[in-house]
This record gives sequence, structure tokens and C-alpha cells, in this order.
Amino acid sequence: MKRLFLLGVLVVFLLSCQQKEPCDQIFYNAKIYTLDKDSLIADAMAVLNGRIVAVGKKDDLFKKYQAKERTDLNGNTVYPGFIDAHCHFYGYGINLSEADLSGTDSWQAVLDTIINFAIKNPEGWLVGRGWDQNDWAIKSFPTKKQLDSLFPGRPVFLQRVDGHACIVNQKALDLANINASTKIIGGEIVLIDGSPSGLLLDNAMDALQRSMPVPSDAVIKVALLKAQSNCLAVGLTTVSDAGLLKNVVTIIDSLHRNTLLKIRVYAMLADNDENKNFFFSTGPYKTDRLTVRAIKYYADGALGSRGALLLKPYSDAPATRGLQLNSRSYFEEQAMLCNKHGFQMCTHAIGDSANRMILQVYGKILGGINDKRWRIEHSQVIAPDDFELFHRYSIIPSVQPTHATSDMYWAMDRLGVFRIRGAYAYRDLLSQNGWLANGSDFPVESINPLFGFYAAVARKDQNNFPEGGFEMKNALTRMEALKAMTIWAAAANFEDEVKGSIEIGKVADFVVLDRDIMTVAEEELFKATVEATYINGEKVYDR
Repeated sequence: MKRLFLLGVLVVFLLSCQQKEPCDQIFYNAKIYTLDKDSLIADAMAVLNGRIVAVGKKDDLFKKYQAKERTDLNGNTVYPGFIDAHCHFYGYGINLSEADLSGTDSWQAVLDTIINFAIKNPEGWLVGRGWDQNDWAIKSFPTKKQLDSLFPGRPVFLQRVDGHACIVNQKALDLANINASTKIIGGEIVLIDGSPSGLLLDNAMDALQRSMPVPSDAVIKVALLKAQSNCLAVGLTTVSDAGLLKNVVTIIDSLHRNTLLKIRVYAMLADNDENKNFFFSTGPYKTDRLTVRAIKYYADGALGSRGALLLKPYSDAPATRGLQLNSRSYFEEQAMLCNKHGFQMCTHAIGDSANRMILQVYGKILGGINDKRWRIEHSQVIAPDDFELFHRYSIIPSVQPTHATSDMYWAMDRLGVFRIRGAYAYRDLLSQNGWLANGSDFPVESINPLFGFYAAVARKDQNNFPEGGFEMKNALTRMEALKAMTIWAAAANFEDEVKGSIEIGKVADFVVLDRDIMTVAEEELFKATVEATYINGEKVYDR
């Protein structure tokens, strides 16, 4: 009888196991913001083959699924994996091996940094990025005079934080064959007393960069893997890289296939003939972790270097309205090509004149409400009558909230009291189509998406300035800011059916934080710490 009883227990146990559905993992004991249509908050989820198969209550999932592994998330908060809708992932990786000029508070501090960098790196070009004259006591642009004295025989290239201006020395100018008589459409070689000062803006900077050494494949791979390590540590599971060359895209694809690169990449191709000749002939390209279906264009420069194209002159520089980097007819031609070949058009536009031109160009091709999801990157200064064009032509504003809090100290000087109302106007932009996409533009800003979340909601810097927030009528709610870096950012990449929320059938990309950014005090938002990052259910970062 005892044997029969034990046999019966065993049969019941085996039957109960057979009745359960298999899965790889169950994550439980968490507060999970799913961002599904019902805004469900769950405490557990089940994952099979990298996809979410169930979301709900722990007890229910334990009863239904037989998991190979159960992971206790210790009461932490879970969000869909963060997506940076506009950044320079590869460029950031390259910058990690260059001189870091961010945070320098004077030109002398920049020089001191480069001198120290040159000692440690005795050969080749001296390259650095991150200086911003707006942060200095003397806010005028520097010149090459001291660089020529310090490095007469070694080329120096120091890029401004926004990537739209640089200071170079005479050796670099000579290597690039740039002199006072050189003319570059869409760029400026700033002269002093008839000679190059060393300051180059927009297309003039690009012209000089063409004379610089091209990174080897090995250097590119190291840069991508370094960038990945830092991005995973701040909860990023997808990066939308704005302006990649074909060879870098090929290396990203190879690293994905070799499982060295885990982070997902939405690639906006740089606007060059090699990219367009190849991808227009082959069409969009997609794997599990790489999507190539967009091209990045530049309409103007940046506000900080007065390269943004304005309808009227700068308030603090009446002699200029900024720079238009290509003709309207060029953008119209490119819009037709993108539309013909099934590519999303993503155009950098900062100033109100640049935004108006691109909105009108898009409208000419798109004609009305559509699902092409063409984007304006930055959408930074919009004329009052132009906001409605985003709705009329279903155009996505792809914005970077930390730009508002980085620029707010001097943006009024550039734009004046009236134009500032249409600048960094995220709520006004959101109201057009009911959604927008948030990114950081790193390395222009920090890679940490929580800094952007805080900037979008609080409209303050991390020292609580200004009291009451900057132009608070255009702040986002916490839920809007969260959606803008998850499900809406995924939609801006045509990927909202597979990621951006924690729902059945979607990839198991999620981030675990040590506090709930939907409920903690405002000043705690940017202090939240990533405990773990998961892609396809695999833990790719653990604090």
C-alpha cells in the first residue's frame, strides 16, 4: 500500500509538471511597468527564447509555467529597455580614446587638457571634443594662436560639444589645404584680419575631417564595444545612431552575429554616395538586433555655435542668421529618393528657418496624414505657425530634453523673448500627433537616459536651477517622458510591434532600477541607479 501511495504521488507530480507550459525564466517580486494599452503594473513575467510569453501575478505564472530559472528581482522596479532615439553611439565610442574636453571652464583648461593628453599620446593627430565657450567666463570663441605655439608640427583638432564647430591649428589647416581663400558651401572658415582664426563651422569642419586618418576596423570594433559597455550600464537596450558609414554598419552587423555586440542598433545612414548607392539598390536591411532603413541629413548647424538657421538674425549677433548646409532643391531631391526606395528621412533641423524648410519639403512629398514616420531631429526652434505642420504631414519630432537644460542659460540671448517660446517646446510638439521620441544626442550630452527623463519632467539642471523650471508650460509628465524613451522611441524606429513595452510576444528587453521614477521625489529622478539590464532575457549588465 505504501508503494502504491508513493507511486500515485509520483504520477500526480509528473502529470502536474506535464500540464505546465515550459519557459526559460520567470522574473518575479518586482513592480513592472508594462506600458501596454491598459498601463498594467505587474509583479512577474515569463520569458521563452528571448520573448515575453506572460505578464501578470507571480502566483499565476508559477502555476502555469515550468521555468528553467526563477529570478527574484528583490522588489525593484522594472521598465521596458530604454531606447535613445537619437545619439552617436559609434562616435561616442571613438571619443572615449580621445581627449575629453567636457566640463572645461576656460580655454586655458582646454589647453592644459590637450598638453597632458599629448604627453600620454606622443604621435599622430591630437583630437578632443567637448569644449563649450558658453561655459566660460570669457564666452568668445578661441583662436589657434596658442595651439600653433604649443604644437607647430603636430595637427590638432578640437571639436565643440555640439559637433558643429572646431578649433584647429595651422598644421591641420595645411594638411587639409584650407586657407583664407577657400570657399565651402554650408560652412564658414572664420577669419581674423584676413587669415583663418582656426575656428571652422559645420561643412568647413567636415572638409577638414576628410584629411584626418580613417580608423581601422580594429579601432572601430574596440570603440563599439567600449560604447556598449557604458550604455548597458545606464539601461540602454537600443540606440538610434544618427549618421553611420557603410563600413561601420557592416562591422556592427558582424559583431552582432558573433554575439559580441548585444545592444540593438537602429542605424541612420550618413548622407553620402556610398551609403545611398548601396542601400537604395538593396533596400532596407534588418536582423534581430540591427535595422537599417533611415538616412540622416543636415539642414543647418547648432544654436550654441550660431550655425542654426533662423528666420531673423540672432538677437546677440545681428549680422548672421546661421548656416543652411544644403539647398532646398537638394532636400527635395533626397526626399523623393527616400520615398521611392522605402527609407525613412531623418533631418537635423535646429533653427526655425531650417525647421520650416524641412517641414515644407516633407509635406511636398508626403502630402498629408501618412505612416512614413519621417522625422525631424531636434525640432529645436519652431515658428508659431509651423507647429501644426507636424500634424498635417505626420512628422515625428525627435527631441533631446537635456538640450533644453544645457542651453537655457544662454538660449534667450541667442533667440530673444519671443522666439524662446517656440524653443524646446516639447508639449507643443507632443500635442500635434500625440507622441514624440526622446534621445540624448550623446556625446553632446550624457549617455544616461534618466538625465533626459529628469530634464523633460523638471526642466531644471541637477542643481535645481531655475526655481520653478525653464519654460514649464512645455514640460512632459513622467508617463509621457517614459513613453518617449521606450514605446514611442520604438515607434519612431518602426519597432513598436517588437519592443518598447513589456507585452506578450515582444522581446524581453528591460531595465531594473533601484527606485520608482514614476513616484519618487523630483530631485531623486536623475539619481536612480540601474541594478540590471536585460536584452532578450539575457542579463547584459549587473551592477
